Amino acid sequence: MPKFSTLAVHAGAEEAGQYGPGTTPIYQTTTFQLTDEVYKGMREGKSRDVLIYTRYDNPTVRAVERKIAALEGAEDALVFASGMGAISSALEAFLKAGDRLVCAEDLYGLTRVLVTGRLPALGVEVEIVPTTDKNAWKKALSRPAKVVYCEGISNPLLKLADLEVIANFGHRAGAIVMVDNTFATAYNSRPLEQGFDIVLHSGSKYLAGHSDLICGAAAGRKEMMHKLWDRRLMGGACLDPHAAFLMERGIKTMSIRVERQNANALQVASFLEGHPNVEWITYPGLASHPQNALAQRQFSGFGGVVTFATATDESALKLLRKMRLISEATSLGGVETVASMPMNTSHVRMSEAEMRAIGIRPGIIRLSLGIEDCEDVIDDLKQALS
Repeated sequence: MPKFSTLAVHAGAEEAGQYGPGTTPIYQTTTFQLTDEVYKGMREGKSRDVLIYTRYDNPTVRAVERKIAALEGAEDALVFASGMGAISSALEAFLKAGDRLVCAEDLYGLTRVLVTGRLPALGVEVEIVPTTDKNAWKKALSRPAKVVYCEGISNPLLKLADLEVIANFGHRAGAIVMVDNTFATAYNSRPLEQGFDIVLHSGSKYLAGHSDLICGAAAGRKEMMHKLWDRRLMGGACLDPHAAFLMERGIKTMSIRVERQNANALQVASFLEGHPNVEWITYPGLASHPQNALAQRQFSGFGGVVTFATATDESALKLLRKMRLISEATSLGGVETVASMPMNTSHVRMSEAEMRAIGIRPGIIRLSLGIEDCEDVIDDLKQALS
């Protein structure tokens, strides 16, 4: 079996073009020639296995889906027009009125809005569990559930979900177990090997890797991906062929980028941990992280995001405005280092009380490390913190 970097470059492109192109061609077309074989596939309910219309499928799209499946160790994968397109499609494909969802407390802001607002309005029972509390997971999953959902490394507090524990409890409850693997990345973590059924990504981050693309992804067993494909077909969150080409191109350098981001993040976290103007810091690779032992066991790398806090929101905002190399910008996982405050970006739709309840304290900054020379990033932080 080829290793990660080889798969990232070569997997998925085997059937992308009949003329042997060096890179995956862009099939920039809405429709395809209808043949007797296509009509037969449609009649037999195999519309995904033939080419009809790009909202159904497209060779460029399929190429990047095969690559993601190979990297996650999955039977199949799907790409979407955004990460939230993937997350909302996955939850809504497998949940209906009367079903029960058990999910982690620590979630990306819009995911939390989805599970606490939209899904209950559709008749789904939702129970929220503290991410790191094994007993709470055990208790919540002592009765049946349809779906269990968590983030491998949470946004923005970098709490870790114990994947094997949650998968085991979830399956005992009869649930489909899903994880958002965006922060951890497929390079650092393989949740399907630890018992999860579906892995989700905001592909705009580490998969695409260059802050120039909005996309999402899901991977898992073929029958589950087919059901999710049907939801994508109806919801319309398909990925444009040119975007799929850019996503696949970005993935080819993913192992090099993430390896550098892992290293930069650990070095920057170590620097920030010792700075007198930093009130608080969390990073799974630090010995001071309360779940460092789990991080060492569960991940091959600790990711490119470091979260820290100054004394107040005002001092944190002032710090962001003093940075010269580091951009004050939302998102993460790109080749450039960016920083933002969850209270006015990713979690802006939550009240101050709600943020405090899940541990988002005053002065928090989420720092996403790029691939620059780490000394330059640290020098920028030094001058901004001075």
